[in-house]
Amino acid sequence: MSGVADVAERHLPDPAWSVARPFWEGCRAGELRIPRCDRCGRWVWYPAPLCPDCGGEHHVWTATAGRATLFTWVTVRRAFLPGYRAPYVTALVALAEDPRVRLATFLRDIPTRGLRAGMPVELLFETVSEHLTLPAFRCVG
Repeated sequence: MSGVADVAERHLPDPAWSVARPFWEGCRAGELRIPRCDRCGRWVWYPAPLCPDCGGEHHVWTATAGRATLFTWVTVRRAFLPGYRAPYVTALVALAEDPRVRLATFLRDIPTRGLRAGMPVELLFETVSEHLTLPAFRCVG
């Protein structure tokens, strides 16, 4: 499996981008933080100015438990960008707090018996630099 050390720096997100800065700050602190509507409590991912349920404009970046289920995945067998060593697995995981919240991520610790939709995964963090820590998930079921 490819590790974070294999990823070319130019293909990484910008942790200083104001829209997602609280997300990246949370990752560096060891928390997966997602904005949550202060009015109705809905998790708002990807960050948006208005809550899709109630139209609320104030969202609080809230730590999640780091548990999710595997929604879908793909095994990349041929890397098309420099810095990625195949094979590796990318996935969408549905957070336990709200399955509508799906994060694109790398998947680690793939079981030999294979993957299945709905299997439990848990959060881990991979430090790239002093400014950037990436969230990833590992299979636990």
